Amino acid sequence: MLKHLLLCVLLLIPISLHAQGPSALLTDNDLNWTVLTTWTLPVKPLDFTQSLDNKLVFVLGADQKVHIFAANGKKLGEMPVDPGTSAIDIAPRGELLFLMNEETNVYTAIDISFNKKIDISGAPMLGKEDAPITLIVFSDFECPHCGKVKPLLDHLLATNKETLRIAFKHLPLRMNSYAESAALAAIAAHNQGKFWQMHDALFGITNWTPTVIEETAMVIGLDMDQFKIDRDSMETRMRLAKDVNDAQMADISATPSLFINSRPVRDRSLPALQRMIDEALAAKGGAQ
Repeated sequence: MLKHLLLCVLLLIPISLHAQGPSALLTDNDLNWTVLTTWTLPVKPLDFTQSLDNKLVFVLGADQKVHIFAANGKKLGEMPVDPGTSAIDIAPRGELLFLMNEETNVYTAIDISFNKKIDISGAPMLGKEDAPITLIVFSDFECPHCGKVKPLLDHLLATNKETLRIAFKHLPLRMNSYAESAALAAIAAHNQGKFWQMHDALFGITNWTPTVIEETAMVIGLDMDQFKIDRDSMETRMRLAKDVNDAQMADISATPSLFINSRPVRDRSLPALQRMIDEALAAKGGAQ
């Protein structure tokens, strides 16, 4: 009932604007109100909900579709629903959509995600250069969960040799004291063609100290003079800053974060990852 009342209020906002202007002071109870935004829906609404951060608006339309908008009214997509669907709700971050069908008395939960365009030019790669499926991983060398993803990626690459490539993007988290230094060192190692050797060695560190990263660079056989020049260069910092910015643009704030052909990965289990690879390949018209 409350959501239906709110929906009615939203639909009446343009009328209120013409009647009272963008803001009004109700002297009886000193209530101040200001309209932040208003836009016209392209469909008759039956119900609506918004993500907790107010970035996404989901409208259940009379056309038996859920219409998804950004907060400014820009349409992001739509999806069909069963006839009789009369109520809609969403998980706080907008990752799950909940529907209620009044004709069949059926409750449905649906996983929701948006593809993200992520630039991988210059990123370290594993697998065939022209593979149709790209798995992008944003990672932090000091993050224990990131290290646990590596065996999964190794298995996927071995199983999908002809169809999968893996691209690595840096996202050192501020909570980890050595994460940024490790990322800069890995980029410097990339300049010498030894990124993946450095990658594996850094994930093998169990006791982070001020000197352990340089010691790791020595162990994998880097030219240490060149390593230090590259590690401390502005170009290396800019490359790291680009990865961090790419993560922010894709709404990523945690590691590891994985994408398969631009689609966010929710379930990092091996069967779920393989299923996503198979689905992405089928969408391209290929077959394994």
